[in-house]
Amino acid sequence: MQITKTDIDQLNATLNLHVEPADYQEAVEKEIIDIRKRATIPGFRKGMVPKGMIRKMYLGSIMADVINNLLSEKLYSYIQENKLNILGDPLPNTEDDKPIDFNNDTEFDFKFDIAVAPEFDAKPTAKDKLTNYQIEVTDEMVDKQVEAYAQRFGTYSDGEEVELEDMVHGTLTENAENGIHLDDATITPNYLKDKKSQKLFIGKKVGDEIVFNPKKAMKSDAELEGLLKISKEEAEKFESDVTFKIGRISRYKKSAIDQEFFNKVFGKDAVKSEEEFRAKVKTDIEANMAQDSAYKFGLDAREMTLAKMKDLQFPEAFLKRWLLATNKDDKKLTPEKIDEDMPKMIEDLKWHLAKEQIATANDIKIEDTDVKAYAKEIARMQFMQYGIANIEDAILENYAAEMLKHEDQVRNIVSKVEENKVFEIIKSQVKLQEKKISLADFNKLFEK
Repeated sequence: MQITKTDIDQLNATLNLHVEPADYQEAVEKEIIDIRKRATIPGFRKGMVPKGMIRKMYLGSIMADVINNLLSEKLYSYIQENKLNILGDPLPNTEDDKPIDFNNDTEFDFKFDIAVAPEFDAKPTAKDKLTNYQIEVTDEMVDKQVEAYAQRFGTYSDGEEVELEDMVHGTLTENAENGIHLDDATITPNYLKDKKSQKLFIGKKVGDEIVFNPKKAMKSDAELEGLLKISKEEAEKFESDVTFKIGRISRYKKSAIDQEFFNKVFGKDAVKSEEEFRAKVKTDIEANMAQDSAYKFGLDAREMTLAKMKDLQFPEAFLKRWLLATNKDDKKLTPEKIDEDMPKMIEDLKWHLAKEQIATANDIKIEDTDVKAYAKEIARMQFMQYGIANIEDAILENYAAEMLKHEDQVRNIVSKVEENKVFEIIKSQVKLQEKKISLADFNKLFEK
């Protein structure tokens, strides 16, 4: 097969493919023989249908399949062998869109449009400057985390008299004929917006009754719906007073700072004193702050890298065609939507190309161990969001294994692992300033 490349401009080209009988005859004959072996046609025993009949019946479709497969194979071989850094995939050229007669023609010409990535150099150098922020962990931050853990691992107990933060359980009856009656109503005085209604509950005991107007007491109709178990429309019209009879007073008490508490947070005997506990809390906060710092570094590194590519031009017309051609089933992806999103797509494409260039230049490889370790870290962070710090490694392994059963998640993890390795390369090759910073000042960096 003859393949020639015609450059349209620096970013667009056409590949011209000329197909002759020698390119496809052997494959076509093999397919005819295979079909003959399987064919069941009235009047002939299986496998005994004349080749001429098979050729006459199936030649067009056989030729189409064989040549399409041949085109695909040769196209990508040519691109690989000639080291063409293309964007997207080749698209059939529609300018000379002539009908093809696979039954009668013997030679064929095909044209495919390709888009070539622009040349650039986005690799980091010692002339580049970036800051690596070290967020200071203060005693106040440790205090807040210890308090959060103490609240999380606290317990409920029955109270004798209602206090502001208590949950008050009882029966609620609307003071109207055929009104609402609930045996399982719950109210927390602190959540009532009306201070007078709050005071009606404070100091009351089990068996006491309180008469109040929930419409005035609650902060919104949505809360009224929840309390009275009524619809939005009913809540809008509700005006009655109700009588609330206290059945139980439930009080939450945060955990004592003792060995049982330490075990709940970090596992049995992981720490054995308040001093050790606070030190472990500080270490965990520092690890989380390091991740926040790494996130900021990544943003800055990407911005620095893209600045080197700001004047690059891309074959936007081709990219729009390619997006529409490869997403035909996506009804939301219209030409108008692509036009709207194209600036961001181009920025993402630039970063993708830059990452590939840096990864290739530094021989970055993604190992299975990297992927599994990152999946475990995702699982660990998910548990941490719920305040669960002492997760056994076996549990994290199971969560990671489940995660890696899904191809889309594996692709995302591989991409993120590669990106993190690229950031480490950038950090090692630029002029890096280490800067200590308070959490408040660090957060201000994102206000821009």
